[in-house]
Amino acid sequence: MFDFHLHTHVSFDGRDTAANMVKAAQGAGLREICFTDHMDYDPLDPNHKLHFDLADYEKEYDTLEVPGLIIRRGFEFGMLPDNREQFQKDLKLRDWDFVIGSVHFVDNLDVYYPEYWEGRTYEAAILRGFEDILTCVRNHDGFNVLGHLTYLGKCDANPRKTPILYQDYREVTDAVMKLLVEKGIGMEFNTSGMDRCGTCLPGPEYLRRFKELGGEIVTIGSDAHHANRVGQYCREAEEIVRDIFGYVCTFAHGKPQFHR
Repeated sequence: MFDFHLHTHVSFDGRDTAANMVKAAQGAGLREICFTDHMDYDPLDPNHKLHFDLADYEKEYDTLEVPGLIIRRGFEFGMLPDNREQFQKDLKLRDWDFVIGSVHFVDNLDVYYPEYWEGRTYEAAILRGFEDILTCVRNHDGFNVLGHLTYLGKCDANPRKTPILYQDYREVTDAVMKLLVEKGIGMEFNTSGMDRCGTCLPGPEYLRRFKELGGEIVTIGSDAHHANRVGQYCREAEEIVRDIFGYVCTFAHGKPQFHR
């Protein structure tokens, strides 16, 4: 099994050490993991530090080796429509194995909290989120997979916390996935939605459509911020991905590895 979306206390919202996360990975029977701490930037408050320091990152991970477990180093970049220059700087900080491009802020608001949802219908909030993802994917290059396409489904302030169905937002999500295929970028199958909105992020129907559109790269990640969530639902997710694609992807030095 693989878990390619993990956060330790190097991330502003992480709670555990890398050593504890590794122990949990071994206990879960994982074969390969990747640490992907946050490089996020608050669009309204540059002093609100949501990104890690490279020195902290290297101290935590660079000497970490465990027999029988492959450990990769990456990061999760919080894409905004206009922070392409910052992203290119972060990409050059070191030789990353894997980079997730995600969207956490829409219209300058953190979608996890009530301010984003206030004054919008549920449908309008979801649609606007997808529209912003489309803009960010169009504006950015250099990331390996798009993180949790339906992230809005698990947000704490989401009034429904139910699966965001592909057929309800087909036009805009098709546009996102077509652009990913055009750019050679993959998609993440994020398991953190399983106990928060009833499905992975995005659901399996998005993966099937991604394949129909020519998508080839899919990674699996728990998005764990605590050791007790490392590898959570990854076995079930792997079965789904293998059923659709016949393989699961990991990354090393920015290159996809296909595990059939």
